[in-house]
Amino acid sequence: MTPFYKGLCLFAVLALGHTSCTQPPTTAGQVPQSQTEGGRAKANGTPKPYSQVISREAVSDSGLFVVHKVADKYYYEIPDSLLQRDFLWISRIANLPSGLGGGYVNAGTATNEQVVVWERFENKLLLKTKSYNAYAADSLPIYLSVQANNYQPTLYAFDIAAFSRDSAGYVIEVSKFFQSDIKAISGLDARMRRDYKVSKLDPDRSFVRSIRSFPLNIEVKQEFTYEAAEPPSNSETGTISLVMNQSMVLLPKVPMKPRLNDYRVGYFTVRQIDYGSEALKSDEKTYIRRWRLEPKDLEAYKRGELVEPKKPIVYYLDPATPAKLRPYIKAGVEQWQKVFETAGFKNAILAKDPPTPEEDPDFSPEDVRYSVIRYVASTTRNAMGPSVSDPRSGEIIESDIVWYHNHLRSYRNRYLLETGAANPSARSLATPDEEIGEMMLEVISHEVGHALGLPHNMKASHAYATDSLRSGAFTQQWGIAASIMDYARYNYVAQEGDKGVRFVRQMGPYDHYSINWGYRLIPEARTPQEEVPVLSRWIEERAGDPRYQFGSGAGGYDPASQTEGIGDDALKASTYGLTNLKKVAPQLMAWTAAQTNEYDDLEELYGELMGVWSRYIGHVLTNVGGVHENRLRPQQEGYIYTPVEAKLQRQSLEWLLSNVFSSPDWLNQAQIVRNIHHASHLENMRSLQVRHLNNLLSFDRLARLMENEVKGVDYTALGMVKQLQQGIWSEVSKGQKIDIYRRNLQKAYLDRMDYLLNDAEAQQAAARSVRGYSTAVTVSQSDIKSIVRGELSRLESQLRSARGRYSDELSRYHIDDSLVRIRAILERERLKG
Repeated sequence: MTPFYKGLCLFAVLALGHTSCTQPPTTAGQVPQSQTEGGRAKANGTPKPYSQVISREAVSDSGLFVVHKVADKYYYEIPDSLLQRDFLWISRIANLPSGLGGGYVNAGTATNEQVVVWERFENKLLLKTKSYNAYAADSLPIYLSVQANNYQPTLYAFDIAAFSRDSAGYVIEVSKFFQSDIKAISGLDARMRRDYKVSKLDPDRSFVRSIRSFPLNIEVKQEFTYEAAEPPSNSETGTISLVMNQSMVLLPKVPMKPRLNDYRVGYFTVRQIDYGSEALKSDEKTYIRRWRLEPKDLEAYKRGELVEPKKPIVYYLDPATPAKLRPYIKAGVEQWQKVFETAGFKNAILAKDPPTPEEDPDFSPEDVRYSVIRYVASTTRNAMGPSVSDPRSGEIIESDIVWYHNHLRSYRNRYLLETGAANPSARSLATPDEEIGEMMLEVISHEVGHALGLPHNMKASHAYATDSLRSGAFTQQWGIAASIMDYARYNYVAQEGDKGVRFVRQMGPYDHYSINWGYRLIPEARTPQEEVPVLSRWIEERAGDPRYQFGSGAGGYDPASQTEGIGDDALKASTYGLTNLKKVAPQLMAWTAAQTNEYDDLEELYGELMGVWSRYIGHVLTNVGGVHENRLRPQQEGYIYTPVEAKLQRQSLEWLLSNVFSSPDWLNQAQIVRNIHHASHLENMRSLQVRHLNNLLSFDRLARLMENEVKGVDYTALGMVKQLQQGIWSEVSKGQKIDIYRRNLQKAYLDRMDYLLNDAEAQQAAARSVRGYSTAVTVSQSDIKSIVRGELSRLESQLRSARGRYSDELSRYHIDDSLVRIRAILERERLKG
């Protein structure tokens, strides 16, 4: 700055009380521009002239920031106006090696979401994380304490390479940052690094693939290669390579008015701890995640008229989507239009084909202004409905639904297995296109539901009487569950001869109810707190109606809130389902291999049939030690937790003894088992039966059964173990021959009793409840060991008495072996004591 110009600025300050002289804004501790002679560096490390950094060879991309590429380096040109603004930073895996994360991680998986801000400190720009978990209004004195006691980390400090041409922004070089192993944006978490023995990032094989700038977001693709002693695949390379996508999204300057969550209705949420509360403690506030829908005509909306939103929710189809599937995907999105009309909005959600390059040359699925249903060429059998939301308010900003190409194969297989007995059109590998399309439509609707803020509602499948699912009139009107957000995919209750029954899920009354609760405006309420009385009234008007209940299924203890179940009576529904499977199993050869002249599909479907049977078993098993959860507020009558009645628990265990722990001859189909493997049937059967036996004899289930004693339920842990042991060893009291399935099962029973009595590590783990997903019990001070020891002693006595009655040599050997095992189990326990 010249002395003359300095003088003009000083005159302006003295005469006018302010100055309009343009300089880069100065914050505490920074070096003023006057010390850098107009931005020219006086010493190494200080900013250089703009033209020396961003040369004529630069390739520039304008958007949220201007992104420059100069040779092999990338630069951000950040306007001063965007410092201290909130950005949401989302890290996603774009490409990954096979098996990463044990198969539970896919392309598109988000590894981290965080709010970041850019700050200037001296000649650096700092990229800092910012948390809204701790909050107080900046007008309150406690705001200073919240800031001081929740200081956020700095992700990276960038040297200011130059000031913008107009001196209203800063140029920083970002290549080194994106080529470094920054844990907060890395795709490998601590567990993966440990399991795969990752030593370091290889800088020579790690680079920035691309950086694109859009009006509201910047998208970065990085390729990382790590040195790893035990990678999940391609072990001979000793490396893990993956591509990460980093999204930085500008959040609205003024957050949307949030809506307080109520656990009686299911929504994804964001949480804050409000230290400005007048309560005697910090107040945790939970807001639902939802899109910002505002009526074009508020007065018409208030009068109860249907009104279009100012900005509808729009999903674009991926250009890679096969043409024949597009109508079903669009219908799956727009099926929600009727639901939003319940909340007062018409045409609230739309599906569109992607624009052509002529229509919109700037269209990109990575632009945060566009929500896209991505069609992914992958063997993964799944679909996802993730969304990006503002942590300050819960406003959903963008959502990309992911559909994996092979997902329909799973639906085809389940359709055949679960409905084939009653549904002739399902008895083929070549399912009719319109039926496959209907399945896809409903899956898309389910994933859109997630993107609208709705989690799974596993209680919706318990809303309807089981026998009503055999009625054509009922299922065509109401579907097979009260919500599309349940995992109630198919009607496996319907029996051969039932007329006009709907077999595929559809939307239900809960979907209308939950969208109305979350999205209907309450114009008279100025704050989230003022909305609460109205929101509570909407819930309590529906109290007691099972169609409007919510259950997450977490914990696995509520028989009314189970994944993949349908109907309000699991015992009856699983009996119907098992009846159908027994009809399907003998036909699998005719419906598959006989048509294709190959055994691959037969082997796949037979394995999945075992999985379907296993699910039906699990639905009944949950009754044993089960506890119904009814979400209530204190002013409502009744209990939140109610144990399953004793009679039903006994009946359920009897069903398991008859249908699971007996010899499953119906599954031993010679044309199948002798054509798909040389010797696996017996081991497969043992594995499935033992899984459910161990589930019955788990610490947390026994803990819940022990609770029954103090809650007055006449079915206790001792009663269950007695009934189970008597059923598992029923041949002994009758002197009957013990076949190979039962011998295996009885050995497994003894192994499990040994686990309950002697596994110290498992007993220690049982004392810790993991985030509510298990029931804690201190084993050494409970009845568990007493019950196990007493019943093993009883069994030992029975086996000694029965031994002499057996002429069958292998059965007698088995009894002798069992006696040795019991004595060893009890002796191990005695020696520890």
